[in-house]
Amino acid sequence: MIRFFLFIFFFTNYAYALEFKGTFEQGSLVIGKTIPSSQIYIDKQKVKVTKDGYFLFAISRDRKNDVVILHKINSQTKKIIKKVKARKFKVQKINGLPKRKVTPNEQDMKRIRKEGELITKAKNTNSDLEYFFKNFIRPVDGITTGVFGSQRILNGQPRRPHYGIDIAAPKGTKVRNSNSGKVVLSEKNLFFTGGTIIVEHGHGLISIYSHLDKIFVKKGDYLERGQFIATVGSTGRSTGSHLDFRLYCRNIPVDPDLVIQKN
Repeated sequence: MIRFFLFIFFFTNYAYALEFKGTFEQGSLVIGKTIPSSQIYIDKQKVKVTKDGYFLFAISRDRKNDVVILHKINSQTKKIIKKVKARKFKVQKINGLPKRKVTPNEQDMKRIRKEGELITKAKNTNSDLEYFFKNFIRPVDGITTGVFGSQRILNGQPRRPHYGIDIAAPKGTKVRNSNSGKVVLSEKNLFFTGGTIIVEHGHGLISIYSHLDKIFVKKGDYLERGQFIATVGSTGRSTGSHLDFRLYCRNIPVDPDLVIQKN
């Protein structure tokens, strides 16, 4: 009888084994690891679990309420509540942009809406690829000139926050793919982002590379981490040569500096 109760005790704790990689703060990406047969709900929304038990979710820049996680296995359910740490975000002023890039005319708006549909479709990709839980690397060497979440003021006009990091580098500097994945968008000249590549890593996680000069990959290509995919440029809405690098998890912007592997 004692052995039976010990078995139940250890089985129950094993069944609810749940690990998290990442911080519970605004703008973060959290990778979870659990028993593969588990069901995971984040804020009542079911998320996919890989055959090895990995799953992921993001915490938005402006989130203030707790994250509610339901972990279900067989007929048992455990509720986990995680506090979200607030962050202070900078204000970034950018001047010298062409007026048309700040206040587009009607013809530009038609183009922007069409391009927006392409980007939205790419950002909503949610395949079963399983690269998302592997380490990301910095796509280009250089000084960070724009940080995630900063409130942007363009030519004196307040705009929505910046949802990526800007890395300054000379034109022509090669850009590395930050993690393995599949190209879901490759465009040479979008209105705002110029030369743009979007790579999906599975389960709703995508990376975006913007303001590129030359592009070496096309839609549908499978990429390895570290593979050269483009060169730095200053295309689209840009005042100088740099890479705008972004991460989105199921359409929620994620701070790359919280995800990129620190060397």
